[in-house]
Amino acid sequence: MTTGQARWDGPRRPAGYAASKVPLITVYFWIIKLLSTAMGEATSDYMVKTINPVVAVLIGFAGFVVAMVLQFRAKRYNAWIYWLAVVMVAVFGTQAADVLHIKFHVPYAASTIFYAIVLAVIFVLWYRTEGTLSIHSIRTPRREAFYWATVLATFAMGTATGDLTARTLHLGYLTSGILFSIAFLAVALLHWKFGLNPILAFWIAYVLTRPVGASYADYVAFPPSVGGLGVGHGQVATVLTIIIIGFVAHLAVTRKDVEEPPSRGPARHRRIEPVAGEYPPPLPPRRMDPYPAGPRSRDPRAVDPGPGGSWSTDPRSGGSWSTDPRPGGAWPGPDRREPGQDAAARPREGFFPWDD
Repeated sequence: MTTGQARWDGPRRPAGYAASKVPLITVYFWIIKLLSTAMGEATSDYMVKTINPVVAVLIGFAGFVVAMVLQFRAKRYNAWIYWLAVVMVAVFGTQAADVLHIKFHVPYAASTIFYAIVLAVIFVLWYRTEGTLSIHSIRTPRREAFYWATVLATFAMGTATGDLTARTLHLGYLTSGILFSIAFLAVALLHWKFGLNPILAFWIAYVLTRPVGASYADYVAFPPSVGGLGVGHGQVATVLTIIIIGFVAHLAVTRKDVEEPPSRGPARHRRIEPVAGEYPPPLPPRRMDPYPAGPRSRDPRAVDPGPGGSWSTDPRSGGSWSTDPRPGGAWPGPDRREPGQDAAARPREGFFPWDD
């Protein structure tokens, strides 16, 4: 499942480019996310069963804090740092959900409702503050803080929901895993085929990955007496950790989930070509000829010069002069005088319009 940006999910204020702190949502994202939820469940159960539960929770919290510090100090998305943070959230989120039930005897139904309310409050505050819930906008420290608070709440809520169906409702780990897998695939299908809002689809699927992975991890790890295969939590956690390291190493080398910055050309400004019809057509070149052709010509040669004769047509418009006003010879230009020309045959002063 991939995500886009919904119409109502755009940022309120445009901002310059900043490096993303989260990976692109590809199939690798969902594979590692499912593996990390299963690994977190198995690791949390193993720590609680082998050492003092209080010490186990403190270790999980310390690992969570260290991972968060590394993630927030990173300038951009780093596969190793990001997925370390996700794994530590998975471990500590599982412990946070189990503490309410084991230490304070809170029913799984109540803890599920509690974490659902916490998640809803985070979403409301996030959207009212930033105007977006899209993980594509995780480029500032404040948005990153909202993102990781949401991730932690989803892990805790998913853990409580998985335990609710498997233990309280007595569906068992395998049946719960299959049930949540169908719900996860249904969300992906609704988004892919029926246009379910991509942001809504992403966060529903993100919550569902927790009970999916945890249910299958518990099914493999727990003994047959409680409906499992009896492999053991330590062995399951170790195998899943090795698989996660392999996938993360592949992404770190190939950078398939890294959002590349927009390309920039050598020029700072780009010339925009005008769109057809945007500007009026250019004016024709101005005519500089003092004798415009046509019936309304102001050419003095188109006027009867007097006793010497008349011209029927301007020769430039396809005709010829019927009579030459001079006795033998072509018409001289308005600013020429041939040597020896009789003064009486010359045009009178002021004859031409430009002599007025």
